[in-house]
Amino acid sequence: MAKALDELTHALIDAALKAGAEAADAIALRGQSTTIDMRGGKLEQAERAEGVDIGLRVLIGGRQASVSASDTGAATIAALAERAVAMAREAPVDPYAGLAEPGQLAKDWDVAALELCDPAPEPAPDALAGMAQEAEAAALAVSGVTQVQSATAGYSHRAVHIAASNGFSGGYARSETGVSCVAIAGSGTGMERDYDGDSRIFASDLRDASDIGQRAGLRAVERLGARRPRTGAYPVLFDERISGSLIGHLLAAANGASVARGSSWLRGRLGEQVLPEALSVLEDPHGPRVSGSRPFDAEGLPTAKRAIVQDGVLMGWTLDLATARKLGMQSTANATRGTSSAPSPGTWNIALTQGTQSREDLIREMGTGLLVTSMIGSTINPNTGDYSRGAAGFWVEKGEIAYPVNECTIAGSLPEMLRRMIPANDARLHVGRVVPSLLVEGLTLAGE
Repeated sequence: MAKALDELTHALIDAALKAGAEAADAIALRGQSTTIDMRGGKLEQAERAEGVDIGLRVLIGGRQASVSASDTGAATIAALAERAVAMAREAPVDPYAGLAEPGQLAKDWDVAALELCDPAPEPAPDALAGMAQEAEAAALAVSGVTQVQSATAGYSHRAVHIAASNGFSGGYARSETGVSCVAIAGSGTGMERDYDGDSRIFASDLRDASDIGQRAGLRAVERLGARRPRTGAYPVLFDERISGSLIGHLLAAANGASVARGSSWLRGRLGEQVLPEALSVLEDPHGPRVSGSRPFDAEGLPTAKRAIVQDGVLMGWTLDLATARKLGMQSTANATRGTSSAPSPGTWNIALTQGTQSREDLIREMGTGLLVTSMIGSTINPNTGDYSRGAAGFWVEKGEIAYPVNECTIAGSLPEMLRRMIPANDARLHVGRVVPSLLVEGLTLAGE
């Protein structure tokens, strides 16, 4: 009979203390997933994965080491603990490593209120195949679509338990069901590709598979006849599908690990304006049915809502315990971890203030410029914020979409771009990063 995850974490900690560790924390994950790929109306690939992974971190005299395994037998746990202790004794001293104090730990959380796991039965493989097949058929029904590269439906369920020698012990489960479709339009060197997809914690919240396939097909057809835009300085509208990357760059620069290393263009700018005054970036780890929600972080601290940027002003860093100690601050309960590494800072659910105008309003307002719907590559200087990325999308003339474009590069300065952003009102509210389409004036385009 499979061991419960809490039993595994406590067995790991007991073994570590017995092997000579002064303190230890452990994580155990049990996951199962099914993925179905359809092509040409037939099953192309079916995958099923199940397994348990365990991870242990031990601390001795300011030194730490992490080990992991997928075997949960008693002999493996004992050997894992002994190996971790031996490794820690040879590791360099880290004065900032350590567990939370008992008074810092989360207590009396309500996992049910977060609705992280769908109570409905796991969908059968043939049901997933039907969803993928429906998406493919809808894409192929779009005039101009010549083939579907992939139509996929999948389900996953993952349970996690974290425990530590400071007394913390807690866990929760998370489920996800998703459908995606990649359609191709045209032929030969004129082929264009685009996609659509949806993924939800509760399968009942999913968009119809036919809608996903149809939208993927329509997007691919819209891309036909793409050409390079003119080189120059123009306004750029980042579509909602990819606008979250801009806020992602801001979040990366506000990560305490980057700040502590001195490799962040935001270093030394706490309390300064980094966005327009009307915009805030809020983190809410308690949103129901949202992928980034959780009652506690990977170090057992209670998660809470906070403002990373408030009314345009940078309010704080994203911190776990070690980076907070290094910077002389308090953890923001943002520790993340896998089974094979120590905790590190990461963000939960993020939302940028939405605007009052629609994407279409901003297109009309921008006059002549570029609507970006996809991006490739990334050259971001973490110290200066210099920005350069390949892009494709649509050229806008006189406030209307004129023709599709590709093979161009957008360049600018992230600090300046972020301070000039104008948000639309089209963000999807159920995703972990709620960011609407964003208009930025005066970026440099390299095209023809």
